[in-house]
Amino acid sequence: MTFPKNFLWGGATAANQCEGAYVSDGKGLSTADVMLGGDKDTPRRITDGVLEGSYYPSHVAIDHYNRFKEDIALFAEMGFKTYRMSINWARIFPNGDEEEPNEAGLAHYDAVFDECQKYGIEPLVTLSHYETPLGLQAYGSWTNRRVIDFFLRYCETVFTRYKGKVRYWLTFNEINCMSISPWLAGGLPLESDEQARMTAAYHQFLASALAVKRAHEIDPENKVGMMYAGVVSYPASCDPKDIEANEDFMRSMLFYPDVMCRGYYPRYKLREFERTGIVLPQEPGDDEILRAGTVDFLSFSYYFTLVCGKKTKDAGLNVGTFNTGYTNPYLKESPWGWAIDPYGLRYILNLFYDRYQIPLMVVENGLGMYDTVEADGSIHDQYRIDYLREHIQAMGDAIDIDGVELMGYTTWGCIDLVSAGTGEMKKRYGFIYVDVDDEGKGSFERSRKDSFYWYKKVIASNGADLS
Repeated sequence: MTFPKNFLWGGATAANQCEGAYVSDGKGLSTADVMLGGDKDTPRRITDGVLEGSYYPSHVAIDHYNRFKEDIALFAEMGFKTYRMSINWARIFPNGDEEEPNEAGLAHYDAVFDECQKYGIEPLVTLSHYETPLGLQAYGSWTNRRVIDFFLRYCETVFTRYKGKVRYWLTFNEINCMSISPWLAGGLPLESDEQARMTAAYHQFLASALAVKRAHEIDPENKVGMMYAGVVSYPASCDPKDIEANEDFMRSMLFYPDVMCRGYYPRYKLREFERTGIVLPQEPGDDEILRAGTVDFLSFSYYFTLVCGKKTKDAGLNVGTFNTGYTNPYLKESPWGWAIDPYGLRYILNLFYDRYQIPLMVVENGLGMYDTVEADGSIHDQYRIDYLREHIQAMGDAIDIDGVELMGYTTWGCIDLVSAGTGEMKKRYGFIYVDVDDEGKGSFERSRKDSFYWYKKVIASNGADLS
């Protein structure tokens, strides 16, 4: 396998899932801060403000806010070329709509980026990763066009402040989750109807396009990507009805990158809007904004493949279960019911590269598992090594055999963190174990798993040594 010489190996986190310090240094509340914990069988509950005596996983998380130097040193020990992280918008503009930014928040991320720079680690920064300022609820969040201006003020602030420190940006994490979990994707109530979701998505498309333009103006070195939740599905059978149902499902997801990579809505989506009565809140000049603000690269998460067919519409798909009414009998599953399918990663890489012909980046991939700490403190996570090895091999095949242009790979939760979907800590992804449980109790000490040393070897060999 031959990975490009400057391939960006690394790992990924999100502010709300690792930082903690949820009201420190002037930070405002975000949508993540009113989500209680859950598990694979119990959905996370959203509360009206913070309820006294209740446990909110984001409030402490793994205390990365106070321990980032220790954590980044561990990333550097593994040889990370890049660290994908997010800036919590509510640290910079606590309510989301202020005229002036919070200097303490800006200074914190200066320190984080300086630490990355010290080790030669390139930051890859998500601007909005499931952490919309809660204050924007007063406007109806992303259903209100005014939020575009608030987001752009935030973007211009950080593009200017971190010029020369950050060159790679992502606008909205897993933007297509607006169709699956609108609270995470944009601060919309879970019961939001399709009109509200499509209005919010439209405003995010415009905001992203304007952010791309502004990023390039502020620093021509900036590269701005979109980030897609790597939902990909196979038809349940060769019955044409199953093929059609699968195509319908994939189109409901793929129209997001269609807009952001091509600069316009696909005709199939516009026809669907006509049939269903969805009206986009278009204003003069919007089409030009979308066309001028296409992304420089497409990044995505990839964990599993789905199976879709005639039963899918009635299955109640959501971000916690991804239930489509079918399971794949040819694949094993994780304890959380996610199908393990390395070939699916090669499949989606080809799907995207054939469709858009722009550089790609896998910015989330990994295996959430229960990890056991042995009596001597070691953590033998061979299952994680096996999973990652097979997925890296699939990426190598996409590059070598298929000619896909792949920029980099950041495993999800390179250090154990809170699960966005369930709020659990015991669903662990990291190379680094963090001693904290589902109630936020523990020493918070960090320790290296077996996979830490394995990934260090992978990076040092640029993907050649996967043994």
